[in-house]
Amino acid sequence: MAADDVLVRVENVVKYFPVKAGGLFRHTVGHVHAVDDVSLVIERGKTLGLVGETGSGKSTLARCVAGLLPVTSGRVTFDGRDITKLSRGAMRPLRREVQMIFQDPYSSLNPRRRVGSIIGDPFAIHKIATGSERKRRVQELMERVGLNPEHYNRFPSEFSGGQRQRIGVARALALRPKLIICDEPVSALDVSIQAQVLNLLSDLQKDFGLSYLFIAHDLEVVRHVSDRVAVMYLGRVGEAGPKDALYNRPRHPYTVALLSAAPAADPDTAAARQRVILTGDVPSPIDPPAGCRFHPRCPKAQPLCATEEPRLVPDMAAEPAADGDGDSGAATAGTAGENVHLTACHFPVAAGENLAAAASREFA
Repeated sequence: MAADDVLVRVENVVKYFPVKAGGLFRHTVGHVHAVDDVSLVIERGKTLGLVGETGSGKSTLARCVAGLLPVTSGRVTFDGRDITKLSRGAMRPLRREVQMIFQDPYSSLNPRRRVGSIIGDPFAIHKIATGSERKRRVQELMERVGLNPEHYNRFPSEFSGGQRQRIGVARALALRPKLIICDEPVSALDVSIQAQVLNLLSDLQKDFGLSYLFIAHDLEVVRHVSDRVAVMYLGRVGEAGPKDALYNRPRHPYTVALLSAAPAADPDTAAARQRVILTGDVPSPIDPPAGCRFHPRCPKAQPLCATEEPRLVPDMAAEPAADGDGDSGAATAGTAGENVHLTACHFPVAAGENLAAAASREFA
């Protein structure tokens, strides 16, 4: 992958949150390992889908990419510039290039302010347009996202959930950013409205060359909108690759379990699907297990998994050999090329392997 094709490069990013205890003299007793040594890239004009159960670190990683949270270690490069250690003042121009669309269209909009003011805030904050010019731009944005420009003076409570999310999209689009982080943007909407918002995001990407970091629990939604998909578990990326390769031939046991639990619209497909039932609970992010973090729940776990952390490496049986010195070390989720399928697993799931049967035997 050429360097010019990469908009965002995340390299070995770590984000820990301290856990405090004590009364008057509070002290740190541990750390929440929210994001632990994650590397990935987001290409220009493409969508990287990020999936994983609640608490896997998806939203924390997104906020590190946006510069809303300082990283504990590692580096985030945006458009060729290292933004990891930038001061608040130095980050201000970058805010125009990175915007977010939030999950809840009801709480992300101030109910006491009119829609025109909400969408116009980016113009006011960055001193781009004032007065009638700002109003004109806001009404153009409203029309572009499918809202009636005449509703400029209405309050958010006068709009439906889908319309409110369109307001959020218009606000994010105002400054023509290069990257939009979509944090569960359709999970609070009805299914029919979800499709409309997703189609809108797709059209905007084509028209403006936007890059998306798309976070969601719904695996089918992620498959629909993404070019590449990364799967996170307990702060780390377990698998990443082109969406078709990852969905059609998942190699990490956790990815297989996630896909087996996804609802299917076709009854025949749902009946034929082999459900993988995982045992146990997700370990605490304050004290994650040694080795592979998934091994306490993995039906394929062996002694090696409990002692040695697997590296994110390409599927050598399916991928062409990389140019260079032949180093087979850990790769970055996307840096080895847009068609490379990466997995962090000592014993990946083979094509045709029945993981559901192995999980059933372990559960029994």
